Amino acid sequence: MFFRKLATMFNNSPANVTRRSSSNKETSSAIGVRSTLVSVAANAILAAIKGIAGILGNSYALIADAIESAFDIVSSLVVMGGLKIAAVPPDEDHPYGHGKAEPLAAMVVAIALFTAAVAIAIESIREIETPHHAPAAFTLIVLVGVIIVKEGLFRFVFRVGQAVESTALKVDAWHHRSDALTSAAAFVGISIALIGGAGYESADDWAALFAACVILFNACRLILPAINEIMDAAPNPAIRDEARRVASGVAGVVALEKCIVRKMGLEYYVDFHVVVDGSISVHDGHDIAHRVKDAIRQSNPRISDVLIHIEPHDH
Repeated sequence: MFFRKLATMFNNSPANVTRRSSSNKETSSAIGVRSTLVSVAANAILAAIKGIAGILGNSYALIADAIESAFDIVSSLVVMGGLKIAAVPPDEDHPYGHGKAEPLAAMVVAIALFTAAVAIAIESIREIETPHHAPAAFTLIVLVGVIIVKEGLFRFVFRVGQAVESTALKVDAWHHRSDALTSAAAFVGISIALIGGAGYESADDWAALFAACVILFNACRLILPAINEIMDAAPNPAIRDEARRVASGVAGVVALEKCIVRKMGLEYYVDFHVVVDGSISVHDGHDIAHRVKDAIRQSNPRISDVLIHIEPHDH
């Protein structure tokens, strides 16, 4: 039942996800939370399967894989918490809302991924230096199933993350891709150990060490977008270009000057300098500003607020 439902979710088209996520922040957050719950359930099942198979099959690479899946459960719960907090409406203490909780969750997840990589690398080196038996052949079958499920989870969660433009979800998706890579590395290492025979038993542990390096690289790479978002780095230029295009079509707008866009969790905030005829009344200039604001917000429901500064145009 679970995997049938999972397969159905994998088949959701990006267009469908985008249409569902574009209505408002609450909808985007709810979609993100649902995808995260799928991740939690899948990781719990896979962690148990990989841990048991790794212990019974004498494969540290598979045990390392299970450890990463366990970390993924925690990270997915952090992402889910971040998405829920980000959806909380503005209040007196947080007049701009709670959107920063989303990139903060992404940072926590990336740091957790970094920590898991270091732990796996240390244990892999210890296992390489310790003589032991080669892994059991049945562990290869487990790894094939893990790779298929994990790659499917990556594609599903990353697609949702792109649709709702969530940094935390994209980081969570790369956890799944990292898990698929570590499983692939484990498959290669166990295969070498089985084919090579005596003297090749540590190939499994070298595979775990390689997987740790891949995870470490991804952790460092994934933390940068979260840092940029917390520091109000400019989002996709297409957001700004579309806002300018819409504003320029509003009656009474003579020209457009500065346009600044920043991302706050799952929403955008726009600051605009709009040039109007300098001879019109303050009331008319105020009306033009409101029309520009309404037009931009209607063009993109993810834009939460638009701050308009009116500049006079002297003939």
